[in-house]
Amino acid sequence: MLEIKDIKKYYLVGNTTTKALDGVSVAFRKQEFVAILGPSGSGKTTMLNVIGGLDNYDSGDMVINGKSTKTFKDGDWDAYRNNSIGFVFQSYNLISHQGIIDNVELGMTLSGVSKAERRQKAEDALIRVGLKDHMNKRPNQLSGGQMQRVAIARALANDPDILLCDEPTGALDSETSVQIMELIQELSKEKLVIMVTHNPELAHQYADRIIEFSDGRIQTDSHPHIEGKKKDQFDLKHTKMKFTTALRLSFNNIRTKKGRTFLTSFASSIGIIGIAIVLSLSTGFQKQIDNTQSETLAQFPITISQVTTDQDPENFENRSIKGTFPDTKEVTAKISDTDRAQHINNIDEDFVEYVQNIDPEWSNNIGYTRLVNMNLLREIDGAIEPVKFSNDSAEGSQAGSMMSMMAAQTGVGVSSFPQQLDENKGNFLKDNYTVLEGSYPEDIHDVVLIVDNNNTTNINALTNLGFDVSDGDTIPFSEIVGTKITLTYNNAYYTELPTGNFIPNQDLEEVYNNLDNEELIISGVLRIKDSSTMDLLSPGFAYSDTLVQQVIDANAESDIVQAQEDSEVNVMTNEILDSSEKENFLDYLGGSPIPYSIMIYPNDFKAKDLVLDYLDKYNEGKDKEDRIIYSDLAGTMTQLTGGLMDAITYVLIAFAGISLVTSMIMIGIITYTSVLERTKEIGVLKALGARKKDITRVFDAETAILGVASGALGVLIAYLATFPINALLYNLTDLENVATLDPLHGLILILISTVLTMIGGHIPARMAAKKDAAIALRAE
Repeated sequence: MLEIKDIKKYYLVGNTTTKALDGVSVAFRKQEFVAILGPSGSGKTTMLNVIGGLDNYDSGDMVINGKSTKTFKDGDWDAYRNNSIGFVFQSYNLISHQGIIDNVELGMTLSGVSKAERRQKAEDALIRVGLKDHMNKRPNQLSGGQMQRVAIARALANDPDILLCDEPTGALDSETSVQIMELIQELSKEKLVIMVTHNPELAHQYADRIIEFSDGRIQTDSHPHIEGKKKDQFDLKHTKMKFTTALRLSFNNIRTKKGRTFLTSFASSIGIIGIAIVLSLSTGFQKQIDNTQSETLAQFPITISQVTTDQDPENFENRSIKGTFPDTKEVTAKISDTDRAQHINNIDEDFVEYVQNIDPEWSNNIGYTRLVNMNLLREIDGAIEPVKFSNDSAEGSQAGSMMSMMAAQTGVGVSSFPQQLDENKGNFLKDNYTVLEGSYPEDIHDVVLIVDNNNTTNINALTNLGFDVSDGDTIPFSEIVGTKITLTYNNAYYTELPTGNFIPNQDLEEVYNNLDNEELIISGVLRIKDSSTMDLLSPGFAYSDTLVQQVIDANAESDIVQAQEDSEVNVMTNEILDSSEKENFLDYLGGSPIPYSIMIYPNDFKAKDLVLDYLDKYNEGKDKEDRIIYSDLAGTMTQLTGGLMDAITYVLIAFAGISLVTSMIMIGIITYTSVLERTKEIGVLKALGARKKDITRVFDAETAILGVASGALGVLIAYLATFPINALLYNLTDLENVATLDPLHGLILILISTVLTMIGGHIPARMAAKKDAAIALRAE
């Protein structure tokens, strides 16, 4: 029950003058029905202050059910309006973009009533006021009397304690006014009804208690209130609007402004379109680069050499570009950065075994470069002559050594084909090379001739194996396939002199006929397939690494190797050797099973990371000098190109992002306009008990919808733009499907658009939340 101790103060809340209430009459009916009568406009002003001005009122003068409102906060007043008061306005104050049932349900949504229950209560209230046949209409489809009945149904639906009626018949004709008053009179049997009207006769006709005012003071009271015992506790159920409710309210509002919403979304989407197109092109070009790299760089392996360069930045000192240019006449001796960065990899049998245990799913091809020399002889025109598998020319041995070193570092241009860890995963030669003549090697003693796409091969490879050719000459495949070469081992090939030195045996006939010799045969001519990305073998003769290992196994115990291991001078030339030179010479003689370099060919770019992790794991817990450092040429090039593409992308996105900021400002303006347009709706929501947070949430929901719409529209337009962009790029560059919009990028851009628009619209939303309900309801 509402107790008014000083009616003057209560009804003058927010008014600037007491004269506005001169002659106001207040009628109470059985202490449940009240009518307030007065001059034109004063009643409306009074009622609006009851709705929205209680938070500014000196609550020490107001008691509700025995509880002083002095300690009420904003949320308490919101809850009181929602739980205890139902409002019926002169101008109905229905939300035009909501349906009839939605208008009636609105107060219950703030109370947390379930969807099914509030639908049932709304229908019951509409039936009670005689609108059973109009439930599915909108306010603009109803007459004035019907809209007032909807307002009464809305006031009743949440089962309030008090109905406050602001000129309920002020906008109606006489016949409809009587119908509404009879309805209100019927409701007064259940609820306390307080009515403001400009029609004193109407008040006297229906009211049982009348209080008259003059200058804001009570003049007469037909049935004075008698103070009774009050409850000690007054509980309030605080309101809360769900975000889904706010979304529905905002969506229905936006739906009534389709044209403006589309233009706003399109303008806001321009920044998203720019960024999406930039990302599409960046993604597409990166894929083109990756595809090119996978085709051209996939053949470059991860290389581990005995001597390599440590790329640790600590090994390179910062140098001043300008220099200090000292005046002293002295030279400073210093180790160069290159020498400082040189690292010796301690490749031993344990590490070789570790590499061979790598998962074939990551890398099925392991190549080796060995410095061992194979002692080869061949019968040419009835004479025995020494030959070799080499692409080096006699005059350009230094250049040939450089090429061999490059092959050892890159893994491309080698003469021995990789060893396969899992033979069930295919054959390297069969997978990457096609046979032009003869057959693939079936035995370790089979050698093949590799030719390029034009069927040419290295002339030095042919001449070093004893073929008489000049530049530009052609040789039939049949003259090459089937050629036999004799492999002889050190004990047969080298002769020990009485001095203890060793020299090649000069009796080549005797060496050629040694029973321990092996026979090699050129089994076929092979050419790289068009579809292959593993063009590793240099044009020339190629053989199995297993053959080289067999030579090492046989020569490791030879006399010349044993003698060289025991001597610090070259056993052939008597030249003094340091430890490195001695080790290299032993490798040449076949005295060491350790390869000079190991080349790991990942199955694909994704597997390469797993291979690198596997190699890094070997180094865990080891000192720096004991670590095995690898080289990843393809990875280095990928980082360079990827970094360049990222830099270009960031710059373009930064320029496109300027339009996003503009869009955010524009959304703020649009939201502020929407606040002005929906001022009366704000007042209705506050009258129904909506909190400031709820009002903010309504407009945040609207900007969220606009953000999603603009983001989705921008992504859609950018996706459609990829088709003409791709057509143009194809005509200019012959590159297909460059612009590719990643779906994940699209989702991220929609999210960014939503967040930015909500940020841009949040300040106007907060402004809307601070509006006074009474002032908002007076807005036209």
